[in-house]
Amino acid sequence: MTGHAAGQGVLTVDLAAIVANWRDLQARHGAACAGVVKADGYGLGAVPVARALLAAGCRTFFVAHLTEGLALREALGAGPGIIVLNGFAPGADAGAGLWPVLNSLGDVAAHAAAGQGGGVPRPALLHLDTGMSRLGLDRQEQAVLAADPGRFAGLDLRFVMTHLACADDPSHPLNASQAARFAAAAAAIAPGVPRSFANSSGLFLGAAFRSDLARPGCALYGINPTPGAPNPMRQVVTLEVPVLQVRQIGPGETVGYGAGYTAERNVRVATVAAGYADGYLRSLSGRSLALFQGRAVPLMGRISMDLTTFDASDFPDLQPGCRLMLVGGAGNTPDDIAARCGTIGYEVLTSLGSRYQRRYLGGV
Repeated sequence: MTGHAAGQGVLTVDLAAIVANWRDLQARHGAACAGVVKADGYGLGAVPVARALLAAGCRTFFVAHLTEGLALREALGAGPGIIVLNGFAPGADAGAGLWPVLNSLGDVAAHAAAGQGGGVPRPALLHLDTGMSRLGLDRQEQAVLAADPGRFAGLDLRFVMTHLACADDPSHPLNASQAARFAAAAAAIAPGVPRSFANSSGLFLGAAFRSDLARPGCALYGINPTPGAPNPMRQVVTLEVPVLQVRQIGPGETVGYGAGYTAERNVRVATVAAGYADGYLRSLSGRSLALFQGRAVPLMGRISMDLTTFDASDFPDLQPGCRLMLVGGAGNTPDDIAARCGTIGYEVLTSLGSRYQRRYLGGV
């Protein structure tokens, strides 16, 4: 057994790649693209990502929660539009100038009343549900608004929006259904109001899915928006973690909780400083790999909270203090990792923990 080498994992985020992805998506769209930076920029840091996009010309950002919007406003200043998808009560943004998404007739009524009472129309987005059946006004609520446009008095509707449910499956019939429903509902309820339609995958569905403002999220961060086809996006993230110990074990000896790995020969076990508390998903146990000098190092045994073990038998140069790449590199992208454990690249990115040293490269 060799000695101990302390250290943190290093999560490197290529801001220049994010900016390049945003520019490519906007060019494909032929109209404005927002930056979706909810969930702390999909786990990569909402503030540095948004600052890089703002410097590149992005003027609209989407978050999920009010607290995310307030933090982003403090970081970006008064200029860009910051939209809160889950909405918030009138005045809850304490003058930060955030735009709520109105998801129900109750939301419309509350913000309209506040705008009328204050004498200044309240900026907001109107969300029409066209097939997702989560947030957004349903068919009955849409009919009420279409019949009574006076309900918008006191509101400054910046966009009317919907959200695609199956855009990552171009052949799914719900895509065309949602496009038709959205066009009809928007024309009936909010004629002349700009529209926001496509998400990342929706940007690849064709002209019928273009609008005044697209909302790419995952594609900005290198996740493939066209599953089953080559990824058109640049990769954004790498994660390298230090090897703490390397030890030799013999046939019949076991590794990790539950004796999840049993050696059939003499093997070298490399233990690294990352586990499921760091977002390296436990479901990857026994079925993932890391890269060392561009070569695959198999994961062995179970991933534990703070530590993971790899089979270093074929790597005599792999010693304490070396680093293994857990995320990034050929065959080890977030999408590749997700495929090994039956999830999606979004979960891989958004699970990344707070214990890594974060390093940001580039920008505009």
